[in-house]
Amino acid sequence: MNQETLQQGVHLYFYCHLRARHDGMLLSEWLLTQARHHGIGGGSAFRAIACFGRHGVLHEEQFFELTDDLAVKVEFLLREEQAEQLLQVVRDAGVDVVYARSPTSFAVLGKS
Repeated sequence: MNQETLQQGVHLYFYCHLRARHDGMLLSEWLLTQARHHGIGGGSAFRAIACFGRHGVLHEEQFFELTDDLAVKVEFLLREEQAEQLLQVVRDAGVDVVYARSPTSFAVLGKS
C-alpha cells in the first residue's frame, strides 16, 4: 500500500498567446523546456477555446478558422523554492508573460 504524503507548495500558471515565441521557440514550449532543464518534475500546457485579455477583445476558435490570438496556460505544481527558481529564470530571460500563483497542496496517488 502506498502512503500519500501531502506536500504544501505553489500552483504556478503562465498565460501567453498561442503563437508567442521566445528564443525561436513557442513560449509555451520554452517554459516547459526551461522547467525540465531546471529539474522540475512536470508541467502541462492547455489551449483555450475562447478568451479575452486586458484589452477586452474576445477571441474564439471558429470551425473553419483557427486564430493565433488564443491563450495557452502553462502550469506547474511546485515547491516554493522551485517556483521562485522558475520565475527567476523567466525574469532573467526577459520574457513578456502574465503569471499567477496560488498556494496549494498536492500528492501522488498509486505507485510512484
